[in-house]
Amino acid sequence: MAADDYAKIGRMINVISTDRSWNDGAMPSVTLRFYEELNDFLPAGLRKKPVVREYPPGCTAKAIIEDLGVPHTEVDLLLVNRQSVDFSYRLRDGDLLSVYPVFESWDIIGLSRVRSEPLRETRFILDVHLGKLARLLVMFGFDASYRSGADDEELVRTARRESRIVLTRDRGLLKRRLVTHGYLVRSDHPREQVAEIIKRFDLARAVHLFGRCMRCNIRLAPCTREAAAPLVPRVVGEVYSEFSRCPSCGRVFWKGSHWESMQKLAAEVRSGLPGSDER
Repeated sequence: MAADDYAKIGRMINVISTDRSWNDGAMPSVTLRFYEELNDFLPAGLRKKPVVREYPPGCTAKAIIEDLGVPHTEVDLLLVNRQSVDFSYRLRDGDLLSVYPVFESWDIIGLSRVRSEPLRETRFILDVHLGKLARLLVMFGFDASYRSGADDEELVRTARRESRIVLTRDRGLLKRRLVTHGYLVRSDHPREQVAEIIKRFDLARAVHLFGRCMRCNIRLAPCTREAAAPLVPRVVGEVYSEFSRCPSCGRVFWKGSHWESMQKLAAEVRSGLPGSDER
């Protein structure tokens, strides 16, 4: 179904309650129940309780879920009458639609059908408003792609091509059909945002501080003292013995005066995160 079709269905769902003349007033209905943090996207009066909605024939599960304000990328399990379905499922009159977020402790592999293309690696791409978060994610050792001049179309294409998780503050971006994996960042503050991402994707054990080039987002490679000597100030080569180098830009890194301040920041961000095992 094309994006325009979803938009048309959404408009039809919105007017059904006030216009009963369509289809002689006989409209099919579905009961929806959203669980846990998915309720954050709903109006206050609809949270944590069954919601009955009428819909036009041919409406899909994805269309009615997003019409209520929940991006499909936030959904990890979709049950219709206790059976797992995907987003293209066409609703039937009287269906009970249960909508679940990502599970942190329940293994639903083999049960959920909403992800036709599972990701093998956790890699991110961030929109233009999350530059500070992108830098912090790289500092924590995560693959986080960011271009300040990239528009939404380019971001979506790159996410699709490189199998990346879209991080954004724009709910509309996550509703795009081509976005298969994404997350709406809740906090406004970069330090809270990075802690939010690590917790949301259960990445505490994957943190590797300063393991990537802050400029290129490439994993750093070990560099001997002898190889680093011509590339760093002489006093640095004399004082420090451990170096890393970016295979892309050639920059050399060492644990200088900036190391302690960055390590302190990392400790502040990681405080309270379960399963942390700093390296």
